[in-house]
Amino acid sequence: MTSGAQRTQRRSQALSKEKIVEAAVGILDRDGEDGLTFRALAARLATGSGAIYWHVADKNELLAAAADEVMAGVMVGGAESADPREAIRTFALGVFDAIDVHPWVGAQIFREPWRPVTLGMFERIGRWVQALGAPEHSLFGCASALANYILGVAAQNAANARLHVAGTDRSAFLSMVAERWTEHDPAQFPFVHRIAAKMRDHDDREQFLAGIDLLLAGIGTIR
Repeated sequence: MTSGAQRTQRRSQALSKEKIVEAAVGILDRDGEDGLTFRALAARLATGSGAIYWHVADKNELLAAAADEVMAGVMVGGAESADPREAIRTFALGVFDAIDVHPWVGAQIFREPWRPVTLGMFERIGRWVQALGAPEHSLFGCASALANYILGVAAQNAANARLHVAGTDRSAFLSMVAERWTEHDPAQFPFVHRIAAKMRDHDDREQFLAGIDLLLAGIGTIR
């Protein structure tokens, strides 16, 4: 008779960590971090929890591995360019788009910023900052500012995109926000009234790149 331990081992051998992580990414994209449980994962993989624990110790390890998988795709797909400014812009958009599709990734990266994939991102950004001619004393500050902006704004944008009721048209939602802005006294909020119309039609990616360009312009002035 086959023991329970033997059955668990066979199930674990039929799985792989890659399959488990892929399934976890799917659950996270659909249901968020709260929806990722070993029970839900076992149901998705048609296996038992014991077979999953054979490969992954706990939920924290699984979240980290899932985030690594998503960001590794950005690292592999990041276009190299002879122009460090263009390389930074291309890489930043890759991160922005990845976190837009996988909004849970941003929080996970900030939770464990020492992981190899995150360090690889920082290494890449730092080399580009060096190529821009930033002086030695400013390298850490400039690379940190870019990395924090890229990850922070990308994560916030992904969160903002999910604030409105499911099924609501983006333009309709932004128009509602703009209308609420203009309900305030224009004498107290003249700038808000001036740019409210742009809120309705702005492009998130263009706005994101405007911030990148502002940072790059600032790096160019450091002596």
